[in-house]
Amino acid sequence: MRVPPLLCLLSGLIQVQLVIGKTNFTYDQKSFYLNGEPFQIIGGQMDAQRVPWQSWPSRFSYARAMGLNTIFTYVYWNLIEDQPGQYITNGSNNIYAYVQQAQEAGLQVVLRVGPYICGERDWGGFPAWLNNVGDMTVRSNNDAFLNQTQSWLSWLGNWLNPLAIGNGGPVIMAQIENEYGFYGSDHTYTGALSSQFNSTFDSSIVFYTNDGPSSALQSGEIPYVLAETDGSVYDMLTARPQYVQASSQGPNLDGEYYIAGTDQWGVNNTHASFSGQPDRIKSIQADLSGALANGSSFSIYMFHGGTNFGFSNGAYWNNDRTNPITTSYDYGAPLDETGRPTDIYYALRDSLKPYAKNITSVPDVLPLVSIPSINVQPSFYLFDGLPDPLQMDQLKNIEQLNQWYGYTLYRHVANSTLSGLLNLNYGPKDRVIVYINGQRKGVLDSIYPRDQQQNITLTLYEGDILDLLNENLGRIHFGSDITSQTKGVFGDITVGNDEISGWNVYTLPLDEMPTPSVDAQSPVAVSNSSTPIIYTGSFDLTTVGDTFLELPQWTKGVIWVNGNNLGRFWTIGPQQSYYLPGVWLQETNNTIQILNLEPTGLEGTVVGVTNRTWASHPDPDAA
Repeated sequence: MRVPPLLCLLSGLIQVQLVIGKTNFTYDQKSFYLNGEPFQIIGGQMDAQRVPWQSWPSRFSYARAMGLNTIFTYVYWNLIEDQPGQYITNGSNNIYAYVQQAQEAGLQVVLRVGPYICGERDWGGFPAWLNNVGDMTVRSNNDAFLNQTQSWLSWLGNWLNPLAIGNGGPVIMAQIENEYGFYGSDHTYTGALSSQFNSTFDSSIVFYTNDGPSSALQSGEIPYVLAETDGSVYDMLTARPQYVQASSQGPNLDGEYYIAGTDQWGVNNTHASFSGQPDRIKSIQADLSGALANGSSFSIYMFHGGTNFGFSNGAYWNNDRTNPITTSYDYGAPLDETGRPTDIYYALRDSLKPYAKNITSVPDVLPLVSIPSINVQPSFYLFDGLPDPLQMDQLKNIEQLNQWYGYTLYRHVANSTLSGLLNLNYGPKDRVIVYINGQRKGVLDSIYPRDQQQNITLTLYEGDILDLLNENLGRIHFGSDITSQTKGVFGDITVGNDEISGWNVYTLPLDEMPTPSVDAQSPVAVSNSSTPIIYTGSFDLTTVGDTFLELPQWTKGVIWVNGNNLGRFWTIGPQQSYYLPGVWLQETNNTIQILNLEPTGLEGTVVGVTNRTWASHPDPDAA
């Protein structure tokens, strides 16, 4: 029988109302409840914006097959609102599609909104343009800051609220701030953030805070907001009753159970991973099995780490030096950087299986592909593709130039003879390569304390060109230094006792690869004192798939394939192999561009490998 259209419509509305009416997420002192039934969160973190969007479905399939029922994800404000009031929601920024696909895979979702998220990301997820807002102090009860968070959260809530659990979606929880108790104790600030969440996000979403299992809980908790912990699954059992007030009590959730850790660029650093260590893996299994047995919930940090593509990594500031995070965010996770299961994955699957409902089979694991040789040739000097300059006497930070990431060239033409030690008043922020007349003279690098950096003594004659090429290695993402995160070369610049004024400044964010000017030098001569060179090439594939690029004997730079910025490479390690997703490749005419910051003429052949390398090498630019 043909049903009249109006009845079809009414029937659909009734069905929707029934679905919405029975979808809810609540909690009492001991348990979470999904649609009225006890629900233990068996979660894992996988950040949407660290994974190519084309790969999300595969990653979700592996999550379900390991036994997870919930995905936790940060939301990176800086990538979505790259410019004030302008929102980029395509590609891996499409959090809406990410959440939908998680639901289709049978997963609930927890949004770690922040707006401060840490995550070893540039400035903890804050957009760099906040530096240009007057009277700004982030993570504080500051009108300038709270006005911006209100605007951001209002937009975000309006976008994602249709996916709230009460509307039939999978979003069950949202996190306010992140580990604020390690940073401060201004409850007026956290209360203001809580009010913003309540006014912008759907009321069916449960809000929570996440702090270390210590007195940090007292500093970070918000009245009537669930206070949870990270770290040890056992410490939370004693810390929460001790430090959390009654209105913030509830079931135990370890919001970050750490599998391994982050990697930082450095000659003595090693890759963090427990893969291949049976005793350590058994300890992880025991922790998570024990948590589930006592009724606790958890999120594995990370289930899948992904990649800090482009210039998105953050940095620590320790002992008067910058400690930038590597391009890889593998984290030693159960699902490796390419999205393939490790021995940890299979071990955890065995442990979670008794507690997981409707666990699925592990998807087929596709092989990686090798590329024996990728022919790249020096194409042009970076300095032959400069934009129009900004002229100034006193240098400004890059944010004042409306530049957030990448490189900035500061050029001075000497009008008299100068000689002596080069001094940057505020130091390099973060890494400065120094040239005279196109010849490299040294590197000032903030990964070393100032008293351990190179001493660069210069002699400039009238007409000589002094170039300072600054690289932003990533803004600090954690700790008290997060409040002031401007980059570039600014303040007084002196050679000997003479202050230099009169600069042409060229912004090189490298959102797009520059093109050489019509009078660019040709051919390009490669030497160990050259200015940066852009190498280009192309390659075909018999089989399209994931691979790792390796660049033996290359010192430092950035790789693009088919227009996608894979991120930084750096010989010092520990990362020596760079993930190239197969979803960014095609069978023919793949293009590759490499910014070679420090050419030597000894660069080896670029290859694609199936087994990655972790190793540290001496720093050729160390003092």
